[in-house]
Amino acid sequence: MKKISILLMMIFSASMMYAQDCSKTCKKKNSYVQNGDVIETVLYHDNGVVAQTGTYNLDNKLEGEWISFDTEGNKTAKAQYSNGEKVGTWFFYQGKEMKEVTYTDSRIAEVVTYAIEDTRVVSNRP
Repeated sequence: MKKISILLMMIFSASMMYAQDCSKTCKKKNSYVQNGDVIETVLYHDNGVVAQTGTYNLDNKLEGEWISFDTEGNKTAKAQYSNGEKVGTWFFYQGKEMKEVTYTDSRIAEVVTYAIEDTRVVSNRP
């Protein structure tokens, strides 16, 4: 009985070590969940970190807010879509800089660059 207990403990320990290893190396599958008139989406990088979140409409066009992240989980962009068209104001985060891009008719209408200093954002507008 003692040998069986030891054997079971060894098997349990090995499976726990594998499960921890797998959580760091196993690729997560992208998620698509229909919720009414939209499909809520979560896309992952190869390392398992969230790459993008957002929604599609039932015509498979981008809809609403989309947020992008780098492989370390830092936010890189926040965007808006309406039936696949770029709309509203988008934000791009690049190190110590943030760009605010305004779209009209799915075209860039204005770009404003901000410097991020400590916890403050400073505009470059005249």
